[in-house]
Amino acid sequence: MDNPISKFQLWWQAAVADSPLQQKSAVCVSTIDESGFPTGRFVDLKAVSDKGFVFCSYLESAKGKHIECNPKSAMTIWWDHVGYQVRVVGTAEIISADEAEHFWQTRSRSAQLTTTAFDQSKPLDSEDRLTTQLQETSDKLAGQPVPRPLNWGGYRINPISIEFLTFRESRLHLRELFERNGTGWEKQLLQP
Repeated sequence: MDNPISKFQLWWQAAVADSPLQQKSAVCVSTIDESGFPTGRFVDLKAVSDKGFVFCSYLESAKGKHIECNPKSAMTIWWDHVGYQVRVVGTAEIISADEAEHFWQTRSRSAQLTTTAFDQSKPLDSEDRLTTQLQETSDKLAGQPVPRPLNWGGYRINPISIEFLTFRESRLHLRELFERNGTGWEKQLLQP
């Protein structure tokens, strides 16, 4: 298969089918902080297309601030139960408000309320405040839809390279590197 996006979509389908994982679409997104250090965290992969890999977040979170200053980003996925690893390198950009609204509507009410109640990565006075703050937001929005906060949206990583690793117990892993070449992709096998 010479299209890495199609290959990824097939792998993703295989990885989530009958998956033992609680967070079936969890991926590690890495950004570059203000001091030039890489920082990684797990997010939920929302969609993949020829345009790139989409995840959602607070736009004012640490990752959002990193992307604003330096859009170079990476995504790493390890699906142990099927023996697949994928590494994506590219640049991130904010998705449209319409796309963000679509993904907001796919979230559970619990996730919407938690997102609305808190400012991700900001200091917290006490652990008790978590419950209190969430309850206050729940009470305030009881019986009505939870509107998407303006500071919640998403990012699309536009890949310049995608590497697929098929794990083998023998350690003779199959590594396939796809690098963007103009409008297409160039494939290269890598030694394990």
